[in-house]
Amino acid sequence: MTQSIVVQVGQCGNQVGCRFWDLVLREHAHVNQMGVYDEALSSFFRNVDQRRGAVSTGGRITALKARAVLVDMEEGVLGEILQGPLRSLFSSTQLISDVSGSGNNWAVGHHTYGLVYREQIVDQVRKAAEHCDCLQCFFLIHSMGGGTGSGLGTFVLKLLEDEFPEVCRIVTSVYPTAEDDVITSPYNSVLAMKELTEHADCVLPVDNQSLVDIVGKIQHMSNTGKLGCAIKKDCTIISGQGGVVKVEKPFDAMNNIVANLLLNITRY
Repeated sequence: MTQSIVVQVGQCGNQVGCRFWDLVLREHAHVNQMGVYDEALSSFFRNVDQRRGAVSTGGRITALKARAVLVDMEEGVLGEILQGPLRSLFSSTQLISDVSGSGNNWAVGHHTYGLVYREQIVDQVRKAAEHCDCLQCFFLIHSMGGGTGSGLGTFVLKLLEDEFPEVCRIVTSVYPTAEDDVITSPYNSVLAMKELTEHADCVLPVDNQSLVDIVGKIQHMSNTGKLGCAIKKDCTIISGQGGVVKVEKPFDAMNNIVANLLLNITRY
Protein backbone atom coordinates (compact mmCIF):
# COMPACT_ATOMS: atom_id res chain seq x y z
CA MET A 1 0.00 0.00 0.00
CA THR A 2 1.65 3.24 -1.18
CA GLN A 3 0.70 6.85 -0.55
CA SER A 4 1.35 10.23 -2.16
CA ILE A 5 1.39 13.73 -0.69
CA VAL A 6 0.14 16.74 -2.64
CA VAL A 7 1.85 20.09 -1.99
CA GLN A 8 -0.08 23.08 -3.37
CA VAL A 9 1.75 26.42 -3.59
CA GLY A 10 0.35 29.81 -4.60
CA GLN A 11 -3.07 30.87 -5.82
CA CYS A 12 -3.01 28.81 -8.99
CA GLY A 13 -1.55 25.75 -7.25
CA ASN A 14 -4.24 25.78 -4.57
CA GLN A 15 -7.10 26.35 -6.99
CA VAL A 16 -5.95 23.49 -9.23
CA GLY A 17 -5.27 21.34 -6.18
CA CYS A 18 -8.76 21.80 -4.81
CA ARG A 19 -10.30 20.94 -8.15
CA PHE A 20 -8.17 17.76 -8.01
CA TRP A 21 -9.47 16.83 -4.54
CA ASP A 22 -13.03 17.44 -5.65
CA LEU A 23 -12.61 15.17 -8.68
CA VAL A 24 -10.93 12.45 -6.61
CA LEU A 25 -13.86 12.41 -4.19
CA ARG A 26 -16.36 12.30 -7.05
CA GLU A 27 -14.59 9.41 -8.72
CA HIS A 28 -14.30 7.34 -5.54
CA ALA A 29 -17.92 8.06 -4.61
CA HIS A 30 -18.92 6.70 -8.01
CA VAL A 31 -16.92 3.45 -7.82
CA ASN A 32 -16.97 2.96 -4.05
CA GLN A 33 -20.65 3.24 -3.21
CA MET A 34 -20.36 1.06 -0.09
CA GLY A 35 -18.33 3.73 1.72
CA VAL A 36 -15.36 1.47 2.42
CA TYR A 37 -11.92 2.89 3.13
CA ASP A 38 -9.88 0.94 0.61
CA GLU A 39 -6.35 0.99 -0.80
CA ALA A 40 -7.28 3.47 -3.54
CA LEU A 41 -8.56 6.01 -1.00
CA SER A 42 -5.53 5.42 1.19
CA SER A 43 -3.29 6.72 -1.60
CA PHE A 44 -4.43 10.30 -0.99
CA PHE A 45 -6.54 10.25 2.19
CA ARG A 46 -6.31 9.27 5.84
CA ASN A 47 -9.39 7.83 7.52
CA VAL A 48 -9.71 9.52 10.91
CA ASP A 49 -12.10 8.66 13.72
CA GLN A 50 -12.69 12.17 15.04
CA ARG A 51 -14.39 10.97 18.22
CA ARG A 52 -11.33 9.01 19.32
CA GLY A 53 -8.69 11.02 17.51
CA ALA A 54 -7.39 7.79 16.00
CA VAL A 55 -6.48 6.78 12.47
CA SER A 56 -8.47 3.92 11.01
CA THR A 57 -6.71 1.66 8.54
CA GLY A 58 -9.74 -0.12 7.16
CA GLY A 59 -13.47 -0.64 7.37
CA ARG A 60 -16.04 2.10 6.92
CA ILE A 61 -15.14 5.68 6.04
CA THR A 62 -15.45 7.91 9.10
CA ALA A 63 -13.73 11.21 8.22
CA LEU A 64 -11.31 11.62 5.31
CA LYS A 65 -8.31 13.92 5.62
CA ALA A 66 -6.28 14.79 2.54
CA ARG A 67 -2.58 13.95 2.46
CA ALA A 68 -1.70 17.52 1.55
CA VAL A 69 0.12 20.70 2.53
CA LEU A 70 -1.34 23.99 1.25
CA VAL A 71 0.91 27.05 1.02
CA ASP A 72 0.08 30.58 -0.12
CA MET A 73 1.37 33.98 0.93
CA GLU A 74 -2.09 35.51 0.54
CA GLU A 75 -5.08 34.43 2.59
CA GLY A 76 -7.75 34.66 -0.12
CA VAL A 77 -7.82 31.18 -1.65
CA LEU A 78 -6.95 29.36 1.58
CA GLY A 79 -9.69 31.28 3.37
CA GLU A 80 -12.18 30.14 0.73
CA ILE A 81 -11.03 26.56 1.20
CA LEU A 82 -11.66 26.68 4.96
CA GLN A 83 -15.16 28.00 4.31
CA GLY A 84 -15.98 25.94 1.22
CA PRO A 85 -17.32 22.46 0.49
CA LEU A 86 -13.89 20.83 0.92
CA ARG A 87 -13.12 22.33 4.34
CA SER A 88 -13.52 19.02 6.18
CA LEU A 89 -10.63 17.51 4.18
CA PHE A 90 -8.04 19.83 5.73
CA SER A 91 -7.07 20.86 9.22
CA SER A 92 -5.92 24.43 9.83
CA THR A 93 -2.36 23.23 10.50
CA GLN A 94 -2.10 21.96 6.92
CA LEU A 95 -2.56 25.51 5.61
CA ILE A 96 0.43 27.87 5.70
CA SER A 97 -0.21 31.48 4.73
CA ASP A 98 0.80 35.11 5.07
CA VAL A 99 -1.16 38.27 4.27
CA SER A 100 0.90 40.42 1.90
CA GLY A 101 1.74 38.07 -0.97
CA SER A 102 5.00 37.92 -2.93
CA GLY A 103 4.34 40.91 -5.18
CA ASN A 104 4.76 38.80 -8.34
CA ASN A 105 8.46 38.63 -7.48
CA TRP A 106 10.28 35.29 -7.69
CA ALA A 107 13.04 36.44 -5.30
CA VAL A 108 10.55 37.49 -2.60
CA GLY A 109 8.83 34.10 -2.73
CA HIS A 110 12.02 32.07 -2.97
CA HIS A 111 14.42 33.89 -0.66
CA THR A 112 12.29 36.01 1.67
CA TYR A 113 9.30 33.78 2.38
CA GLY A 114 11.29 30.61 1.82
CA LEU A 115 13.57 31.40 4.75
CA VAL A 116 10.71 32.65 6.95
CA TYR A 117 8.47 29.61 6.48
CA ARG A 118 11.07 26.91 5.92
CA GLU A 119 10.71 25.18 9.28
CA GLN A 120 6.91 25.37 9.26
CA ILE A 121 6.71 23.83 5.79
CA VAL A 122 9.18 21.09 6.66
CA ASP A 123 7.27 20.32 9.85
CA GLN A 124 3.94 19.92 8.04
CA VAL A 125 5.44 17.80 5.26
CA ARG A 126 7.10 15.54 7.85
CA LYS A 127 3.82 15.12 9.71
CA ALA A 128 2.08 14.18 6.48
CA ALA A 129 4.87 11.71 5.69
CA GLU A 130 4.63 10.12 9.14
CA HIS A 131 1.03 9.18 8.41
CA CYS A 132 2.12 7.20 5.34
CA ASP A 133 2.94 3.49 5.39
CA CYS A 134 4.99 3.75 2.20
CA LEU A 135 5.45 7.25 0.79
CA GLN A 136 5.75 6.88 -2.98
CA CYS A 137 5.94 10.43 -4.30
CA PHE A 138 5.21 14.12 -3.84
CA PHE A 139 2.96 15.99 -6.25
CA LEU A 140 3.82 19.68 -6.32
CA ILE A 141 1.31 21.99 -8.04
CA HIS A 142 2.27 25.61 -8.78
CA SER A 143 2.38 28.30 -11.43
CA MET A 144 5.49 29.69 -13.10
CA GLY A 145 4.38 33.31 -13.47
CA GLY A 146 3.43 34.41 -9.95
CA GLY A 147 5.86 35.27 -7.17
CA THR A 148 4.64 32.68 -4.66
CA GLY A 149 4.03 29.90 -7.15
CA SER A 150 7.35 30.28 -8.95
CA GLY A 151 9.56 31.46 -6.09
CA LEU A 152 8.26 29.70 -3.00
CA GLY A 153 7.08 26.77 -5.11
CA THR A 154 10.60 25.98 -6.31
CA PHE A 155 11.96 26.61 -2.80
CA VAL A 156 9.58 23.94 -1.50
CA LEU A 157 10.70 21.63 -4.30
CA LYS A 158 14.31 21.89 -3.14
CA LEU A 159 13.18 21.32 0.46
CA LEU A 160 11.50 18.09 -0.59
CA GLU A 161 14.71 16.93 -2.24
CA ASP A 162 16.78 17.82 0.84
CA GLU A 163 14.43 16.20 3.37
CA PHE A 164 13.21 13.22 1.31
CA PRO A 165 15.88 12.55 -1.34
CA GLU A 166 14.60 9.03 -2.08
CA VAL A 167 11.00 10.09 -2.73
CA CYS A 168 10.00 10.94 -6.30
CA ARG A 169 9.01 14.57 -6.97
CA ILE A 170 6.42 15.10 -9.72
CA VAL A 171 5.73 18.76 -10.51
CA THR A 172 2.78 20.24 -12.37
CA SER A 173 3.80 23.70 -13.59
CA VAL A 174 1.34 26.12 -15.19
CA TYR A 175 3.13 28.48 -17.61
CA PRO A 176 1.84 32.01 -18.34
CA THR A 177 0.55 33.18 -21.69
CA ALA A 178 2.48 35.61 -23.89
CA GLU A 179 -0.13 38.26 -23.08
CA ASP A 180 0.06 37.74 -19.30
CA ASP A 181 -0.81 40.93 -17.41
CA VAL A 182 1.95 40.28 -14.83
CA ILE A 183 4.96 42.10 -16.26
CA THR A 184 7.45 40.02 -14.24
CA SER A 185 6.04 36.63 -15.27
CA PRO A 186 8.72 35.94 -17.95
CA TYR A 187 11.50 36.55 -15.42
CA ASN A 188 9.75 34.47 -12.77
CA SER A 189 9.33 31.63 -15.25
CA VAL A 190 12.99 31.63 -16.30
CA LEU A 191 14.23 31.65 -12.71
CA ALA A 192 11.78 28.92 -11.72
CA MET A 193 12.75 26.82 -14.74
CA LYS A 194 16.33 26.60 -13.52
CA GLU A 195 15.14 25.20 -10.18
CA LEU A 196 12.87 22.67 -11.89
CA THR A 197 15.69 21.30 -14.01
CA GLU A 198 17.84 20.80 -10.90
CA HIS A 199 15.37 19.44 -8.34
CA ALA A 200 12.35 17.82 -10.06
CA ASP A 201 12.21 14.18 -11.13
CA CYS A 202 9.34 14.77 -13.52
CA VAL A 203 7.71 17.99 -14.75
CA LEU A 204 4.27 18.16 -16.35
CA PRO A 205 4.26 21.56 -18.11
CA VAL A 206 0.86 23.11 -18.72
CA ASP A 207 0.53 26.04 -21.12
CA ASN A 208 -2.06 28.56 -19.96
CA GLN A 209 -2.88 29.66 -23.51
CA SER A 210 -3.55 26.05 -24.49
CA LEU A 211 -6.00 25.78 -21.59
CA VAL A 212 -7.78 28.91 -22.78
CA ASP A 213 -8.02 27.48 -26.31
CA ILE A 214 -9.29 24.10 -25.11
CA VAL A 215 -11.96 25.65 -22.89
CA GLY A 216 -13.03 27.92 -25.76
CA LYS A 217 -13.40 24.96 -28.12
CA ILE A 218 -15.36 22.93 -25.57
CA GLN A 219 -17.69 25.83 -24.84
CA HIS A 220 -18.20 26.43 -28.56
CA MET A 221 -19.04 22.75 -29.09
CA SER A 222 -21.36 22.84 -26.10
CA ASN A 223 -23.23 25.90 -27.40
CA THR A 224 -23.60 24.41 -30.87
CA GLY A 225 -24.64 21.00 -29.55
CA LYS A 226 -21.63 19.22 -31.07
CA LEU A 227 -20.05 17.76 -27.92
CA GLY A 228 -20.91 14.24 -29.00
CA CYS A 229 -20.53 11.15 -26.86
CA ALA A 230 -16.97 11.86 -25.67
CA ILE A 231 -17.77 14.95 -23.57
CA LYS A 232 -21.08 15.42 -21.79
CA LYS A 233 -22.29 18.92 -20.96
CA ASP A 234 -22.16 18.37 -17.17
CA CYS A 235 -19.00 16.24 -17.07
CA THR A 236 -16.12 17.08 -14.74
CA ILE A 237 -13.92 18.28 -17.60
CA ILE A 238 -15.99 21.43 -18.05
CA SER A 239 -18.06 21.59 -14.86
CA GLY A 240 -16.30 23.57 -12.14
CA GLN A 241 -19.01 23.55 -9.47
CA GLY A 242 -18.34 22.05 -6.05
CA GLY A 243 -14.62 22.74 -5.59
CA VAL A 244 -13.25 25.70 -3.69
CA VAL A 245 -16.59 27.50 -3.62
CA LYS A 246 -20.09 26.50 -4.69
CA VAL A 247 -20.36 29.10 -7.46
CA GLU A 248 -18.27 28.44 -10.56
CA LYS A 249 -15.49 30.96 -11.20
CA PRO A 250 -13.89 32.00 -14.53
CA PHE A 251 -10.75 29.88 -14.12
CA ASP A 252 -12.51 26.75 -12.85
CA ALA A 253 -12.90 25.20 -16.30
CA MET A 254 -9.18 25.65 -16.98
CA ASN A 255 -8.26 24.32 -13.54
CA ASN A 256 -10.50 21.31 -14.19
CA ILE A 257 -8.44 20.31 -17.22
CA VAL A 258 -5.22 20.32 -15.19
CA ALA A 259 -6.93 18.48 -12.32
CA ASN A 260 -8.16 15.82 -14.75
CA LEU A 261 -4.61 15.45 -16.05
CA LEU A 262 -3.40 14.75 -12.51
CA LEU A 263 -6.29 12.42 -11.78
CA ASN A 264 -5.57 10.34 -14.86
CA ILE A 265 -1.86 9.88 -14.12
CA THR A 266 -2.60 8.84 -10.53
CA ARG A 267 -5.09 6.10 -11.44
CA TYR A 268 -3.98 2.50 -11.14
